[in-house]
Amino acid sequence: MKTIRLYQNTPFSEGIKAELNKENSHHLNKVLRFPVGKNITLFNGDGFNYIALVESVKKTTQLKIISKNPNDIESKLDLTLAQGIAKGEKMDFLIQKAVELGATRIIPMKLERCVVKLKSDKVQKKIDHWQKIANHACEQSGRSVIVSISKPTTIDELLEESGHNGIVLHHRATKDLNQIKACLKATILIGPEGGLSENEISVVEDSGYRSVLLGKRILRTETASLAAIANMQLLWGS
Repeated sequence: MKTIRLYQNTPFSEGIKAELNKENSHHLNKVLRFPVGKNITLFNGDGFNYIALVESVKKTTQLKIISKNPNDIESKLDLTLAQGIAKGEKMDFLIQKAVELGATRIIPMKLERCVVKLKSDKVQKKIDHWQKIANHACEQSGRSVIVSISKPTTIDELLEESGHNGIVLHHRATKDLNQIKACLKATILIGPEGGLSENEISVVEDSGYRSVLLGKRILRTETASLAAIANMQLLWGS
């Protein structure tokens, strides 16, 4: 039987009893039909794996935390993806794969050419949806931290944050990633389906973002984002 990993935002300690929340309990018992007396792995975002013995699955799922082990699979590169909001299921796919590839934060960007225009009363519901996708991607990929999904952000709001070490990806750039100085922290800005506007590129370049070309071919936004993360991890991370 494959190892079952579940995320739950609960403090855990070795030797204590614990209880799964309703969603995890349903998934473990009704979907997976997991047997009593076997171990699962829990994580709560603190960087550790908690091995837990399933003791009871009656009204609630009761566990005993057997051990606490550090999980050292995180990349040494602290990488933020500032991604123009893509339409349909592309954004879901982007978030899932960016987490699998080791991104540490994802900022959905409200850019000039974004087709998706989120209504104010729907924003939190969308953030919660994206965060759930990120959490499940952490479960699947073996990570024991939680990748934060920020609220949708404008260029001006992004530039108000300090310490980004920014890189902007667009097809008119002349430098590639090999020409960028190695770093342990970076933010990469990538446009939506229609790309970044001339004004957006100028604004972020004037603020210190370095323009990078990923290759000679023009890539779709979901291809560009994941290819960029993979290349940056290969060069500077894990």
